[in-house]
This record gives sequence, C-alpha cells and structure tokens, in this order.
Amino acid sequence: MASLSLRNICKEYQSGVKAVSDFNLEIEDKEFIVFVGPSGCGKSTTLRMIAGLEDITSGELYIDGRLVNDVVPKDRDIAMVFQNYALYPHMTVYDNMAFGLKLRKMPKADIDARVKEAARILGIEMYLSRKPKALSGGQKQRVALGRAIVREPKVFLLDEPLSNLDAKLRAQMRTEITKLHNRLATTFIYVTHDQTEAMTMGTRIVVMKDGVMQQVESPQNLYDYPCNQFVAGFIGTPQMNFFDTKLVKKNGKVVAQFAEQEIEIPESKVAKIINPEEYIGTDKTVVMGIRPEDVHDEPSFIAASPNSVVRTRVDVVEKLGSETLLYCNFNLHTAADSTTAEGKEALAELAAQGKSIYDEEGETMIAKIDPRSNAQRDEIIKLAFDVNHIHLFDKETELTLLNR
Repeated sequence: MASLSLRNICKEYQSGVKAVSDFNLEIEDKEFIVFVGPSGCGKSTTLRMIAGLEDITSGELYIDGRLVNDVVPKDRDIAMVFQNYALYPHMTVYDNMAFGLKLRKMPKADIDARVKEAARILGIEMYLSRKPKALSGGQKQRVALGRAIVREPKVFLLDEPLSNLDAKLRAQMRTEITKLHNRLATTFIYVTHDQTEAMTMGTRIVVMKDGVMQQVESPQNLYDYPCNQFVAGFIGTPQMNFFDTKLVKKNGKVVAQFAEQEIEIPESKVAKIINPEEYIGTDKTVVMGIRPEDVHDEPSFIAASPNSVVRTRVDVVEKLGSETLLYCNFNLHTAADSTTAEGKEALAELAAQGKSIYDEEGETMIAKIDPRSNAQRDEIIKLAFDVNHIHLFDKETELTLLNR
C-alpha cells in the first residue's frame, strides 16, 4: 500500500534530449494510474524513474512520504512487469515466481505459500512445473504478474505488458489485470500506447506528449472534457473529426461555417465559450471537433435536428457488425441528393458523362452509425451532428474554448 508524489520531475540525457519535462503528479494509495501517449512521449521513462532504473535529472520522487531519488530499486518496495516478460527459460514457472523471494532468503514454507496463492489468483496452478517455452503468450504474462505478486510490493509498475499479445488475449488480460488490482488493493501504475487499455483500466489517466503531461483525469472526464486538441484526438476510436471553422452570427444565432456547410450552435454551448468576443463574428478560425458517434443518419434524428444537418458523400463503408463506419467527403461538385429520385437521376447523368461529382482531396469525416444503416458507397447523404457534444479549440494554441 503506497502513495506516490512526483514533483517537478525532469529527465534530460547527456545528448541534450529532454525526455520528461516538469512532471507533477500525486498518486493516492490503491489508485490505478495509466500513463498513455504516442511512442517517444516519455511515459516509459517516467515509469523507469519511479522504479529507479533511470536517474532523475531534477525534481523529487516520494513513496509513502519518503524521498527515494537516491534509493536503489531493490529498496523501493516496488515490482515491475515488463513488455517481454523477462522469464528465466531454464527455470520452471514455480522457480521463476519464487526466485526473488529466494534471493531475499525467505523461509521455504513462506515462499511455497506465496507462490501457490499467486498461482491460484492467476489461474496457473497447473503450469507450475512447466518451463516458459511450454506456455502461451498469455500464460507467460500471468507468470510475470505472479512473480511480481509474490513480493507483495507497495507499488506495481507495468510497462506495456500486453503489447505482445493478440487482440482477443489482450482484451482478456485487460480484464484479468483489473480484477487483480481490485483483489490486491494495491497501487498500480500502468504504461500503454493503447488508449482503449487506458480507458478501460485506469481510475485516472495521464496523457503525455513530447515529455510533457497534457491532462490528468478520470476516463470519462478525459473523454468528455479534453483540455486541448491533442487529447481530444488521441482519446476515442475512431478519433475525433476536426474542421477549420468560422463562428458567425446569423439571425440572432451563432452558426459554425465549415467545408461549405453550416450548423447552428446551441445557446447552452455558446454560453460556455471562453472570451466569445474574440471568436464569434470575427475572422478568426477555430477548430471544431465532433466524435464519430455523435454524427447520426437516422431519419428521426435528422428531422429533429434540422439546424445541424450536413450533406456529404460516402467514400467508404465499413460494416463491423456492432456498428458501421462511414468515411465521408464534403467537397461535392453537385447539389444532387442521392436520397431523392431527382438526385439519383442527376447523379446517373453525371456518371454517364464520365464527370466526377466530388473532390477526392476535400475535407473528410468519419461517422459511426447504426449497423443496419443502408448507406452505400458513392451516395450523397444527409447526416446530423449532435451539437450538444461538439468541441471547439483555438487554432493556434490548440486549447479548448469551452468551460465545463
């Protein structure tokens, strides 16, 4: 059981590369913290500084109120699980799990009890006599976790432990690690580049980019209230759609104009804009974001939202069973609407003349819609935005323009 405090932590290598800059985080006892970000963002380096495997250039690291900057890894009471499992190939599962305890000269009876209890928790009792080469990837991962569990550390550090597994096994092990955290009631710090793992496992998520911490929030708050455009685009699958937009006043309403389309922004959303006089009715470009699941093609939603309807051409249809993804293009050369008889006739005439009805290089968008949608490739269709869930960002700073 342990709390951690990272205060102004920096890591700079002799080459001058700054891997982590001014990292500040308070981690409470029993939390499941996830560091997430693209490759090279500094998340693993931060984890290795906590473990003591990397020196801290500047700043202070406390574990349970104790300054540990100069404490060697073995005396920090932490256990680390690596991406490559790091099992001894000549030892059995039992010996791999017991090895660290033997080095500490723990009584054999205590070692046996801890190993068997960890094996029971992880469901690997039947594999204790096997060697790693006789195990699957998921079984090896459980052994690596078991080796950490038997030490009963204050803090578990996990560095992309599931990245070598296939998709099905990764989903299964995500659940197993979450159950393990609940059962052990210990502090977990988990590093991943997979935002799905971050969203499903963490009590709080730390999003990093270029060595700088961007935002720390619970998964849902991170999803609903991204502090900048990078976080908004990184969290969510498929990623958020972004459009360069002008906010103008029209008939007493605020309208967003983009890609030769326009939608009305509800007053409740306008009221949340920070410094609205700087963005509304000026020539300043803002970035509007909308998540794919907030774009709808249901006739009932379109009828109920006439002020948020856009017209687009479907480039690609991906049917995934539980949902359908539409990859759409906005730059149309014709106003023909393939949902009407007249529109279909106009499109057929253009096709017969060998003329293109769209611009391949136009602005694009992804919509996540009902799996039973009848949308077809090359159709020009109407879609409606859920304007209560749009996001607005400053074009230059990329910071959100919306108060919570």
